[in-house]
Amino acid sequence: MPYISTPDGVKLYYEETGVGFPIVFVHEFAGDRRSYEPQLRHFGRRYRCIAYNARGYPPSDVPADPESYSQDHARDDILAILDGLKLAQAHLVGISMGAFATLHFGLRYGGRARSLVVAGCGYGASPDGRAQFQAEAEAAARRFETLDMAESAKAYALGPTRVQFQNKDPRGWAEFRAMLAEHSPLGSALTLRGVQKMRPSLYDLTTAMREMTVPTLIMAGDEDDPCLEASVMMKRTIPSAALAVLPRTGHGLNLEEAAAFNAHLDDFFHQVEAGRWTLRDPRSLSGSIL
Repeated sequence: MPYISTPDGVKLYYEETGVGFPIVFVHEFAGDRRSYEPQLRHFGRRYRCIAYNARGYPPSDVPADPESYSQDHARDDILAILDGLKLAQAHLVGISMGAFATLHFGLRYGGRARSLVVAGCGYGASPDGRAQFQAEAEAAARRFETLDMAESAKAYALGPTRVQFQNKDPRGWAEFRAMLAEHSPLGSALTLRGVQKMRPSLYDLTTAMREMTVPTLIMAGDEDDPCLEASVMMKRTIPSAALAVLPRTGHGLNLEEAAAFNAHLDDFFHQVEAGRWTLRDPRSLSGSIL
């Protein structure tokens, strides 16, 4: 099985398919590398696609030390994948937790990213809702520690931004829930506490965002309420960003609306590679209505 070791000695399991310019897929909290199967099959026809399991997600290592889990570790694990595979640059695609890591990578290591897809990014970002998010993250961590994993997975998979997927595609949602039930209870709890609960608010990153020029596509479902306002904020703050909103869609948009998600990425990558993805025209920022 292929692994890449991080500088702090954590082994990350990865899979890849296809040849061409690389795309690295970074998964969400409730997913793993398998969550990107619709993208691997689509983009693997024209790109070298790499998907890996974050630390805490078997068959990647599950460190028992809580200090091994943080937003900085999640960001730097992307760098470890690029360095381990000797990739000078890659398109980076992140969903939710993976979108936070992708965004932080762009802010810190922008020269290594050909482009960024930041999708479903915003949980806990609102300053007014930060305390609530941290409390809910801690409560979820305790459930993963104390309840049967299948029971915890079912409850998590029925959250208010997941029922859209269940209603549209019961079979796909059941597969998503079953995969979540296979995750490590320890890894899930430590990820919630170290990465999710403790990451900085997006609103604390706006100064750095204004300086970021990596081509960026922000995506959100219009029923993913915790992410909508943060997505609009990022669009308005990052000069190289565009925003795509998928209708009647929740949080796991790459699975829930795989065809639309892939189509947006196809167009985005094409424009980036053709040199046609430019910064926002400053004339559109005058403040005038007419």
